[in-house]
Order: sequence, then C-alpha cells, then structure tokens
Amino acid sequence: MPNPIAYLMLLIWPFVCLGLFRNLPLQRALIWSILGGYLFLPPAAEFNLPLVPALDKVSIPNLSVLLIIWLGTQEKLQLWPASRVTRLLVIGLVFSVVPTVLTNGDPILFQTIRGLEPVTFPVGALPGLSIRDIGSVLIGQILVLVPFLLARQFLADEQGLRELLLAFAVGGVIYSVPSLFEIRFSPQLNIWIYGFFQHSFEQMMRNGGFRPIVFLPHALWLALFMCIALLSAVALARQAPVLDRWKMLLLAGYLAVVLLLCKSFASMAYALLLVPVVLLIPARWQIRLAVVFAAVAVIYPMLRNAGLVPLDAILAQAEAISAERAQSLGYRFMNEEQLLSRAAEKPWFGWGEWGRNLFLNPTTGDIISIPDGRWIIVFGSFGWVGYLCEMGLLALPIFMMGLHLYRNGDAELSPWIAPLLLILGITMMDMLLNATLTPLTWLTAGAILGHAETLFAARADKSASHESTNPMISAKRTVF
Repeated sequence: MPNPIAYLMLLIWPFVCLGLFRNLPLQRALIWSILGGYLFLPPAAEFNLPLVPALDKVSIPNLSVLLIIWLGTQEKLQLWPASRVTRLLVIGLVFSVVPTVLTNGDPILFQTIRGLEPVTFPVGALPGLSIRDIGSVLIGQILVLVPFLLARQFLADEQGLRELLLAFAVGGVIYSVPSLFEIRFSPQLNIWIYGFFQHSFEQMMRNGGFRPIVFLPHALWLALFMCIALLSAVALARQAPVLDRWKMLLLAGYLAVVLLLCKSFASMAYALLLVPVVLLIPARWQIRLAVVFAAVAVIYPMLRNAGLVPLDAILAQAEAISAERAQSLGYRFMNEEQLLSRAAEKPWFGWGEWGRNLFLNPTTGDIISIPDGRWIIVFGSFGWVGYLCEMGLLALPIFMMGLHLYRNGDAELSPWIAPLLLILGITMMDMLLNATLTPLTWLTAGAILGHAETLFAARADKSASHESTNPMISAKRTVF
C-alpha cells in the first residue's frame, strides 16, 4: 500500500504546477507540469472519491493544468478542434462510454459448484455498471484528453514543438540518474520513497541484471521514454549550430547507453531504426515512415481480429532472433486470443472497466489471461467504437501531415515536426505490444494536430485570396 508520502505528493502537485506557471513561460510550464507528474508522482496511488474518476498521477496534473490556464491566466481556452473529423472522434471517445455503461448493468458472478444450472452458488462477483457511473466515466474520458486539447492550442507553433522535444531530452537526462542507480542496485526507489513496489519484481530482472522502473508503471514504459528522449536529442542535434552539435550528439550517445542498459528489445529496435533516420534522412521521408507506422497500428488489430495476421511466421522470425523473445511473443498472442474471444461477446461498446473485459476463471474469478497491448485493452473495455475513436485521434495528426506533404511538399514544414511524428508513430506501434499510452503521447499528438490545422488554414487562406483576385473563379463560385 502507498505510504503517506505518496498521497502527500499527489496533494501538493497542483501547487507545484502553479509554481511552474508563475515562473516559466506558459508552453514550458504546461509541458513540465504533465511530464513531471508522469515521471515523479507515485504509480498506482490514487484518491477514490464518490461519483468522480480516480485522482492519480495522470488525472491530477491534467486537471491542475486545465484549471490554472482557465482561471489563473489571461489566455482564452479554445479547446474545440477546428477539424470536423477530430471533433467527431473527440465526441465519440467521450460519449461512447454511455452505451458501454448502459449495456453492462449485469454483475459477473463466480460460483464454486458447476453443472447444477440454473441453480448457482455465487461466491463473488464483478459489479455491473450503473447510471451513476456515467458521470464518473465521462469526466475520466475528458481528463484523459486534456493534454491533447491544450497542446493543440498552445504547443502548435514552432517554439512549442521545439519545447516539447527539449523537454523529452532533458527529462531523459534527469531520469537517467535514478535509472542508473536502479540498474546497479535493483529497483528500490519506489519502495524507499512511496512504500510499495508497483509491479512484479521478477519482470525487472533480465540477463543477469536489473531493468529500471523508478516511478513508472513498468520497466517497458521507462525504456520507451528513454528511446523518445534519445530521438529528441538527435533531432535537436541535427538542427543545432555546427559548433554546438557535438554537445548534443554526446548527450544522445549518453542516452543511447542508458537505453541499452534498460534491456528492452523493442525500444532498442526502435532506436536502431530511427536514430539514423532522424539524423540523416530528409523530413519528407520521415513523415512517410510515420504514416506507415500509424497505418500499421490502426489496421493491425482489425486484421488480428479477422485472423489474417500470420502468427506462426512472426513467431518463427522471432525464434530466429531470440528464443526467449519468441516465447514472450507467443505468450502475448495466446493471451490476445483469449481476450479477443471475450471481446467478441460485446464487440461494439465492450465490457467496461473493473476487469470485466478480462478472461476470468468462472469458479474463482482469478484472471486467466493478462492484457499487454493497449489496443486489446481498449477493444475489450469500450469495443470497436472506443478503439477506433482513440486510435483515430492519435493517427489523425500523422495522416493530416502526410496529406499536407502530398499536396504541398515539405517546404513550409517546421524542422521539429518530422521527429515528433516518428515519436508518435513508434508509440502507436508499441501500443500493439504494451499499454504505453501516456499523457506524453497525447501532448505529442495534440501539438502535431494543432500544427497541421495551422498549415491547412494557411493554405486555405492563400487559396481564398487567389480566388478573390481571379474574376473567372469568382464568377464560377457565384454560379455554383
């Protein structure tokens, strides 16, 4: 159980956010309020109040930032997206939980004696969802989107995009210190400071050593963050003045060593693929690669659900690389099969939360299958509607930038947009394997979306100006 320090940290974080906004520019304060909470607040600790969602290391920074900007600054909030597709996806993500609640009012009972149906002997149950849960779930969905909507408004310009990359790089350097400590002495910091360990300690051991976790939910989350920090440092190095470039490259080299010590095969593979791309490849090809990542992330679950993914061939390729990795991947596939069969019972709006989406032992209620990928969690909890809205909101900024590149080329693009697209793209790919959707992902997606909307609006203004000076076009517009 979390100790009093854990709950005290959650309580004082709004005041930390207020201090950041009083002493830093708005863009930097916004980023660090959410990034700092994600990195340093205790995982799994939360305040459970009636009729509202749990207040934890994600919702408290999100709510704090929203209230500070709304009530404590002169900025006028403009949270409603300009894109009609984005509006539809936001509405779908928030309000699709209503039919989820309404179609899951029945409890799931567990019994010790089977074969006597219709007589049952229930010994436990997962509760059904009720009307009073709708408000809590709606507020929770809105709070999840706060970084996305705020980043769209305040981080969409070139300075905001650079601040985001700089924060990721600096955050990686800061977090490398406790990470290296845990690599050497074992993951102990969350126990020493917050009084508990947030996951299975066995999963933190790998290849005769330790994987760091610090204050994140799992070591895989930390490794992915280090990969993001490394890519951000490389992107900053590419745009740095020639005389200062070597400093950023040294920093990137240091982060690469830390990432290697994190012992996460997937994150190391992302880095090996993308560091040369970010450092050497033109922006237009980086954007195209990000579009491929987003397309695979969106389409894969659909193909997986239809049984069109060649699982045996994928496992054979993994076996050629590492027998241990192949075994882990096979275990994931087996769990996905069980969870897909569970989700197929309620495909449109899912089973809701509280573990109702999991494959459970009907006698004891013990969890039989463990969900890993974010996609299978969302699909099981909120069905196809929830899944398409969530993945659509993350993929849409990438597709919009790809469409802009197709129509107009890369002449007007910010130098920071391509690496951020790749960061968002690999995060979506990683969500196929792990539940690594974080507030940082929503920040990145929102900033890219805002930048894309600005580019589309500027192009529309230019087209309108051209048409107003061309009498033939004006005449045609009058006729039609």
